[in-house]
Order: sequence, then structure tokens, then C-alpha cells
Amino acid sequence: MTRVLTALPGESGLAGKLVAAVRPEFRAEVLVPGQDDPVLGVPGCAVAGCDYPAADHGICNGHRLRWRGRGRQDLDAFVAEAGPPLRGRAALGRCAVDGCHYGTAGHGLCSRHRKRWDRAGRPDLVAWAGAAPATGAARRAECLLGYCQLWPESSAKMFCRSHDARWRDSGISDAAEFIESCERLGKAVIDFRPLQGQLRLELQYAVQLRHDERKAILPPMVATIAIRYAARSGASSLLDRAAEQWRQAGLQQTSGASDGGGKYRRASAFLVFARDAAETLRDGAGWDSEYRRDTWRLAKLPGLSLNAGQVPEHSVLRFDRISQPWLRGLAKRWIRLRMLSGISVETIGGNVQALTRLSEFLTITAPDASCLEGIDRDLLERFLAWLAGLPIGASTRIRHIGGVHMFLQAIRRHGWDDRLPATAVIYRGDYPQRPARASRSLAEYVMTQLEQPASLDSWPSPEGRLVTLILIRCGLRVSSACTLAFDCLIHDGQGAPYLRYFNTKMKREAAVPIDEQLEAEIRAQQDRVMRRWPGGNPHLMPRRNSNASGSRAFAPATYRGMLERWLAACDIRDEHGQPVHLTPHQWRHTFACRLINRDVPQEVVRVLLDHESTQMTAHYARITDQTVRRRWEEATKVNINGERVTIDPDGPLAQAQWAKTRYGIATQTLPNGYCGLPIQKTCPHANACLTCPVFITGPEFLPELRQQRHRTLTLVEAAAGNGQARLAQMNSQVLANLDQMITELDAGQKADADAS
Repeated sequence: MTRVLTALPGESGLAGKLVAAVRPEFRAEVLVPGQDDPVLGVPGCAVAGCDYPAADHGICNGHRLRWRGRGRQDLDAFVAEAGPPLRGRAALGRCAVDGCHYGTAGHGLCSRHRKRWDRAGRPDLVAWAGAAPATGAARRAECLLGYCQLWPESSAKMFCRSHDARWRDSGISDAAEFIESCERLGKAVIDFRPLQGQLRLELQYAVQLRHDERKAILPPMVATIAIRYAARSGASSLLDRAAEQWRQAGLQQTSGASDGGGKYRRASAFLVFARDAAETLRDGAGWDSEYRRDTWRLAKLPGLSLNAGQVPEHSVLRFDRISQPWLRGLAKRWIRLRMLSGISVETIGGNVQALTRLSEFLTITAPDASCLEGIDRDLLERFLAWLAGLPIGASTRIRHIGGVHMFLQAIRRHGWDDRLPATAVIYRGDYPQRPARASRSLAEYVMTQLEQPASLDSWPSPEGRLVTLILIRCGLRVSSACTLAFDCLIHDGQGAPYLRYFNTKMKREAAVPIDEQLEAEIRAQQDRVMRRWPGGNPHLMPRRNSNASGSRAFAPATYRGMLERWLAACDIRDEHGQPVHLTPHQWRHTFACRLINRDVPQEVVRVLLDHESTQMTAHYARITDQTVRRRWEEATKVNINGERVTIDPDGPLAQAQWAKTRYGIATQTLPNGYCGLPIQKTCPHANACLTCPVFITGPEFLPELRQQRHRTLTLVEAAAGNGQARLAQMNSQVLANLDQMITELDAGQKADADAS
């Protein structure tokens, strides 16, 4: 029976918290996870009847060696005919005498029957065994090992002959412990026995926490290596050493490993995780514990959604680089206030960097400064000159100056320190002129290579390919594309598809029209997700690794790394023959540039990109487009069936629907109406608008429609007179549609005249 550590006598503090936190099932000396455990479990070998854990190629190490010995034959054929059970899994030999269940002791007979056979003069073994009676069949119980059906050698024995010898050789005195050891032989287990006291509880707590979080998996082999490192360290607690010391634990093993180095790195990372878990349990999480630290772990602070943006989950804010204690204290106070107001983590990081630069300057020019009293206008001017001499860009210098300016304003506004001189001010003229930004859109020469089907199909993962299509065709930010919800598809009243997403910069939901091809790609991704998570998943593109529960979205940083490898594999080059290096955000610029070059109004581009505001030319475009839209909404529009087409100005898709319609008006002009075809879709019905279900027209086209009706009527009458029945039939449908549209438009004009 497995021994469980229940308490540490006389211990309090962290030890007491560990005893209270670690559940009994994780306090076992040897933890045996189930094969179906999503975090700790290891699937079984694919060979039928083998309960060893799978290693490479879905088979255990023993069968992998046997497979290699057969010249790596077809794996499915090997699994079907893998041969006899492996050593340790084959049934022990049983006496050849029918009804005797003792183990063999030579010549296929048990010790008793072998002696009788010897005394009989060793006649033909098969004939003798067939006639010999069984011994003690009525009074024998089976071996206590559940998988063994042999009899113990005597009533005083608990195990069969072979297992009794194995028990004596094991050095284990307790029979129940020996049975448990045999039952888990070859299985993937986590053995905590090398550890003692608080150190064992800390590792058990870390395993339990990793299991409960259901994020990264923890193979038992990795946990075993981590336990081995901790046992050899001589530490009584993980907190005895710094996190970086535990991180270095596996580097020597990794440097000499060719294919197995990953497990040593993961073991070291798990020790860092375990140390952090123990420290958090001791000190707590949240602002009360984190504010005192000089390095803030953002994952420990409440209210920050790190996975939804572009900030890695293990990001930190470092105040330890601010040398002056008085400046560090004020900086932490200001940064906390900024974070609580909802400022993005990226902006906060820039603010900390600005104050770090100020600290560097003070260390050089005013090493004796002990408070804010010495920071006056003269010192700030010298600081500005010092910044100008650093090898940094103008944009970075502007961010540093702005950060220091807001910091000084906050001190003065909130009265944090009255010793700040009144002359400590940064003026608008102190900022360097922002350089003109060149266009970041990609050349069509490059885009043609990127959009080739062969290039897109070479993506190593369907998630990366789909994100690329969304970035190119919809202009989303990479953080928004990677974190799309599973149910991101919506449709308007005309059945046109839209992609609903969360604008991670503006912190709001938005929608953009898409074509049917992209809709089909998204449907295929939904099917893939449902096959992996039949119970459902909140994300359209869940993280492929370290995501046992499926609750983590595809990381933008992961996509960027995959993008670099994809560009290299496709050998994408620019006009000069040089390899192309691009960022995902450049596709957003390219998307907007393409629309502008197609004469799409700038306000439509603003809506499609979900920008908050535009500048001078965009303001003019916005006013003009609002006027066009108001007249469009007020006018009568009908389709080919004479049915009125409306856009709900207050509906959730109002902006996106209008962008789709305005795009069609601008890029697909017709002599007698408008095309309602979704954006980016090519029309398959050349010259067939009056029978097309997406055709829309209005009263401004009544003269053209009446003229076309007259021509169509003449054509129908002439075709009927000449016996051209097919031609008459085709144009009769056009004539009927024209009659319906003209009638409805006339009725609409009459109603408008009566109302006025």
C-alpha cells in the first residue's frame, strides 16, 4: 500500500500551507497517472495487449526496438503482427500436466511432477504428462499478483515460484508494497521517494497545480528528471535557490544530448514553475504581494488579459534597473495607477523603459540625488540632450520624453511629493519632429508570390494558413486573427457572410465582410477543432501545444515564428532578388492600400479596418460618405423580384453592411443599378444582372429601366414572330423582372410625393 505523507510535525508557514494544499492523491510516494489524463497521462502502446507507455511512433520502447530490428517495416503491419509479448509481459511457464498450475522448474514440469517423472525413468514426456494427475488442484489459490494465474508453492507462500523469488530479491519487506511495485512495472509513474520533507511537498504541489491548470502537459519522465535534479541539489526547499539556478540545472545534460535534450530543458523549466508556485503559495498573488517586488510578474496581477494580446504569458516589468530607491518607489506607484486605468501592457512597458533611461541619466550626472528636489528645468534640458546622443530612433526618443512628461505630471497632479520643483516641466517644443513614415504595404510582386496556391498550401499547419488568409483578405491585426472565437461567422439578411472579431487594440467587437471561399476555410477549421475537442472549444484556432484543456488561443508570437520559416521555405523574394522579411501587420497596410487604389472611399476603408478616427482627408471622406449613405437609406431600392432592400441603421451589422454596399457601388458600376455581390468575389454571371439575385436598383435609374423595358418588349415580340421560342422565353423573364422593379419604384416615388 502506498505511503502518504500527511503532515510535517511542528511545521508552519509554507510547510503548513503545502500540507493543506496538496490533495491525498498527489501526496503519494509514487503517483501513477491514468493513460487518459490530459496533462500527466501517456497513451499506451499501439500494439494490442501491451500496456507499456507509448514512446516514438505510438509504440513503446520495447516494440520500437523490435520494429527497428525488422528494418522499420510498415508500421501498421508491424502493429498488427508484433510477435510475442515483451519480456515482463509474457505469461510465466506453467506445468505441462493438465490441471496443474504450478510454475515450471525444468522440462516444462513443476518441481513436484519433475521429481515423479525422474522416478518413472523419464519416459516420453508428452505421453507421461498427459496421463499424470494434477497435484492439489482443490486447495490451491492463485498468486497474489493480479496478472499471474500460477499457484504458490505452499500454503505459506503468497506468490508463485518465480514471483516469490523476485520478492525476496527486491528487498521490499511489505507484500502489499511489492504487489504495487509489480503492478506499476513499466508504467509511466512519478516517483517522489528520492525527496523528503518540504521539498517533496513542493514538487507534489507543483504537479498538482500543473494538472489542475491543464495548460502545458507534464510527461512523467520530465517530472522524474526534475525530481532527480532537486534531490541531488541538497536543498531542503526550492526557495533555497534562485529561479535562474534551477533553470541552469539541465544545461549540462542538454549540451550533450542530440535528440533528447528537450526533456532536460523541460525539467528545468518545471523546476522554475515549481519554485514560482511555492513562492506564490507562501506570499500570495495580486497587488499586495507583487507590488513589493522589484520585478512584477504580469501573470500574477489581476485583470490583465495576456493571452488575448501580443504579450507573452511570462512577461515581467523590471524596476530593479532603476537605481535610485526614491525614483523606483514613485515609478511603481505611477505604473500601478496606469495599469489599473486599463493602459495596454505594451505602453506600460515603454513607460518603465523611459523611467529606466531617466535613472541611467541621473546615475551619470547626479549620483548624489536623493529626492525629486534636484529635478528642475535645467536638468531636464540636459536629459533631453543626453537622449539625443543615444543610438535610438526618433520614435523611441519621443516615447521616452512623453513617458517622463506624464510621470512628472502625475506626481504633481496627485501630490505624491511636494519637493518637485515647479520648473520641472517638459514642453511641446521639446519633442523631436516625428519623421515621415514610409508606406509599409507590400509590393504586388511579393503579394503575387505569397498568394500562390502552392505557397499557401505549403504552410506546416492549417491554423497558420488560415491566419495568413484572414490577414491578407480582411486586414485584421494578428492578435485579433489569432484569438478569433469559434463562432466567429455571422450573416446579414441577404445571407452574406461576415467575420466577427474582437479588436484587441480598441477593446471592442467588430465585423468585416468576407467571401464564400474564406467562409469555407473557416468552416473547415471549425470541423478540425470539433474533432479534437468534441465537447467544444471557445477558440477557432486553439493553441497546438501546451493546451491540454483547449482554453488557450493560438499565440501571435507562435505565428510570427511560423511565418519566418514559411517565407524561407517558399523562397519569397523581392524585385531585387533578395529574401523577403515581413511582419504580419504589413498585410493590414497592404489590404488598405489595395482598397484605396481601387477607389474605395476612405471612410469605407476606415470601417473595414475598424479605426477610431482618421485625419483631414479621411474626415472629408467620412462626411461625404455619410451623405451618400443617408440618401441611400432614404431612397427606394428593389431587387429583381420587386422586393425592397433595406439596411437596418441600428443593427449590429449596419457599419459592415454599408461598407460592403459602398464597396460594390465604387468598384462594380452598372448602367441600371448596383451590384450587391460580396466584397472580393468575382461575378460568374456576365451580362445577366436583371436575372441576378444580388442586383439592386433605385428610382434614379427609372429612365434607363423604362428604355430597357421597351427594347426588351420589342425583342420578345420579334422573337415570338420569328418562331424563336427559346430567345423569347429568356427575355420574358427579364421583362417580368423589369415590370416588377418599375412598378415598385413608381409606387415608392408616389408614396414619397404624397408624404411631402
